[in-house]
Amino acid sequence: GGSCPQKNAEILSSQYGINLFLAGLLLTFAWAVHAVGISKSHLLSYLITLMLLQLLWMLWYLCRSCTQRRLIRDKDTHAGARWLKCGITLFAVITLILDSFKIGYYIDFSNCLSPTEGIFPVTHAMHTILQVYFLWCHAKDIIQSFKTLERFGVIHSVFTNLLLWTNGVLTESKHQLNEHKERLITLGFGNITIVLDDHAPQCNCTTTTLCSIFSQGIYYLYPFNIEYHILASTMLYVLWKNIGRKVEHHQQHKTPFKFHGITVGMIFGLIVLTSTIAIVVVYLIQIGHSKIKSELALTMFYLHAIFVLALMCTAGIVALLIYRLEDRSLDNSKNPARKLDAELLVGTAAGSWLLSWGSILAVICAQAHPKYTWYNLPYSVLVIIEKYIQNLFIIESIHREQEKVNDDIKTLRIVTISRGSTLSLTPSYKEIYNGRAARDSGEVPCLLKGSICGRENGGGGSKEETSQENSSVMHSASDFSFYSRNSVTNNKRRVLKNIAAFLFLCNLSLWIPPAFGCRPEYDNGLEEIVFGFEPWIIVVNLAMPFSIFYRMHSAASLFEVNCKT
Repeated sequence: GGSCPQKNAEILSSQYGINLFLAGLLLTFAWAVHAVGISKSHLLSYLITLMLLQLLWMLWYLCRSCTQRRLIRDKDTHAGARWLKCGITLFAVITLILDSFKIGYYIDFSNCLSPTEGIFPVTHAMHTILQVYFLWCHAKDIIQSFKTLERFGVIHSVFTNLLLWTNGVLTESKHQLNEHKERLITLGFGNITIVLDDHAPQCNCTTTTLCSIFSQGIYYLYPFNIEYHILASTMLYVLWKNIGRKVEHHQQHKTPFKFHGITVGMIFGLIVLTSTIAIVVVYLIQIGHSKIKSELALTMFYLHAIFVLALMCTAGIVALLIYRLEDRSLDNSKNPARKLDAELLVGTAAGSWLLSWGSILAVICAQAHPKYTWYNLPYSVLVIIEKYIQNLFIIESIHREQEKVNDDIKTLRIVTISRGSTLSLTPSYKEIYNGRAARDSGEVPCLLKGSICGRENGGGGSKEETSQENSSVMHSASDFSFYSRNSVTNNKRRVLKNIAAFLFLCNLSLWIPPAFGCRPEYDNGLEEIVFGFEPWIIVVNLAMPFSIFYRMHSAASLFEVNCKT
């Protein structure tokens, strides 16, 4: 009977959050299309109000936690991993730099900007600091008191971060779109109407140099701000799902990250990362300056991406084949964090799949095909296949049970004194097992086949010595078989760890180009001719944020896989 009110509270809080998000989303859309009577100050005022309400709730929760710090609370050991907290802290620090740039930008243009544009970055900075502290201290909490109130507070925080993410995505996309429109002319697409969507202040800057630094720096920092808010919303969502949850108390094995044994994967991954950064720099320099340079930049990007994606597909297939050779059960226990990871992988991959299928159809249906557009076809096909394989590998990895080492197989060290010398022996599993059986029958196990057994037998005859030698040979064979199997298992594990490390760095590499403006879906122009300029731009602006998030989320999941393997 007690679960029904809590289920109703969960439904009510989720509906509250969805309506909160839809209202903000519609307000954001109205500002983006220059709706009559809607200005940026209205949108910022709404976001400021949401952030202040979340600040009040977090302060109340922290104060209540301090008064009850002596109570023993349940924790979700799978939620809020340390590496995830470190990642969100890094993004939060860069977000604070972004807020400082916005404050400086407001000061320089204060004569013609709304006061809300100065209040927003200050409120956002306070919100960021307190939220990161809250997540560090309470991301693992399983709330069992004031559950109805806490559900509304947590879900409010989830959708506040989602709205801040949406606002960041839209602002960054509008900037990218303006640059894209200016570059289209250089590729010869003069039939596309160029109308810049300008939200620049209508007054002069007090210090031109600082204004240029602030305005340009803001858009280079937005990708980190976008990742910060989406990571915060996912961590808060897990906290919301854990409210009132009953957990089984069992020992959680710590899985620290170690560089030992992943040298090969790290080396190849760093090569891919370095080459990707170089490609992005050259791409951003060359694109838009002339038609020839733009086509060379696109060709270079496609060839590099095809090579990297082919390597990633190969690595993923090898990992899946190793899993097929192993016989290990899957962990199907209830785990909100793991379930969310799997759903986000598949859901966000749909964004890049949509773009890839659009590019494939454009290449097939277009009447004219510039040479560089043919590279778009294998690139788009590989994007679909690579995500399919990688999702299978990650989801199976996070659901596989960790190997449990039997107490009987743990290493035992037996030290004895024989004729004045110290002997050390590590017995095999069969020796330990036979020793236990002998002990149960009242006999003493003969683990040391040298001086101890000889003294106990009193040196009695050649038959005993022959039997002892044969037994030693049999034990040596069993030892060799056991350590051989152990060696094969360790080799498989080492290969999997190297693959996970390589894919981790590759996903970071593929996150960089779209996050920092290297987007061939914008620049090759073929899709815009087939589908029309505005329809394709809408598709790209909707799908690209999910594609970018997929790479960062995959990198985080692969880091966890590397620690777990």
